[in-house]
Amino acid sequence: MIGINPTVDFACKSIIGSPDHPAITLHFLNAILRGDPIIRDVEILNPIVEREFEEDKLSILDVLASDSQGRRFNVEIQRTVPAGLSQRLTYYGATQLTEQLGEGDSYVDLRPAIGICILDAVLFRQVADLHLDFRLLNQKNGLLFTDCLQIHVLQLPKYMPPTDNQVITDPIEQWAFFFRRASELTPKQLTARLPGPVFRQATGILEMIARDPHQRSLYNRRLKMEMDERARLQAALAEGLAAGEAKGLAAGEAKGTVIGRIQLLQSLMGIAETPAENLREQTLTQLAELNNELQRLFQGRGRE
Repeated sequence: MIGINPTVDFACKSIIGSPDHPAITLHFLNAILRGDPIIRDVEILNPIVEREFEEDKLSILDVLASDSQGRRFNVEIQRTVPAGLSQRLTYYGATQLTEQLGEGDSYVDLRPAIGICILDAVLFRQVADLHLDFRLLNQKNGLLFTDCLQIHVLQLPKYMPPTDNQVITDPIEQWAFFFRRASELTPKQLTARLPGPVFRQATGILEMIARDPHQRSLYNRRLKMEMDERARLQAALAEGLAAGEAKGLAAGEAKGTVIGRIQLLQSLMGIAETPAENLREQTLTQLAELNNELQRLFQGRGRE
């Protein structure tokens, strides 16, 4: 068993964001974009550096890249659904657009900014899709306004690996299998399901992280920070629910208890609190459903 989880951001960036392994980056980007048009070369704009792994810095380790057509790519991996994820991905994509133009440049020179989020959690429960491709479209007839801004979300839990030992050939499914199963398989088992030089290289990087004391230390440091953050979120949830309970009891009614929990959860997630008078207009059943949904979203931020 390799024992290194490629969904830990240090491992992910070492695989997809290394200038030493451009074939891996090309394969991944072409898999997500389905080769439309095919990417033949790529430049990593933010190579991995050790200062990104300071223990007191829980920053996002993203991969910035560009291709020969001038398209900009921003790739990140998330093991939870942080508050405002959709808005942040949109903001990053828009930033990649605005950074292209200087004074006197023409809008026609803008090249597509493409955000890719590998998500080891579920953001859109209402659909079964592993890969979601978002563009600016007219809702009525699907007319594409522009391809300048694209956001791709890969919901890894939506992928169910085949139970037999068959070779996986679809490029997106290959990457989903790699991210979901690599840590628990041996190199031989992994490359048997994912044959070809790209996944042999990717598997070799995981083995290198496992063997090299310094690389393993950096990996463990990021893993520990993630675990500490999940613990902090879970503690905040417990504290918030207790406070909500007390707030509701002070109101002296069942609705007050649920309303207190809802407002505390909204506050913890950075969502504007719904005024109590608006919540009181809802039935107890509706309030309970809203409370359960907020708890699910909050706990999703601290779950692998």
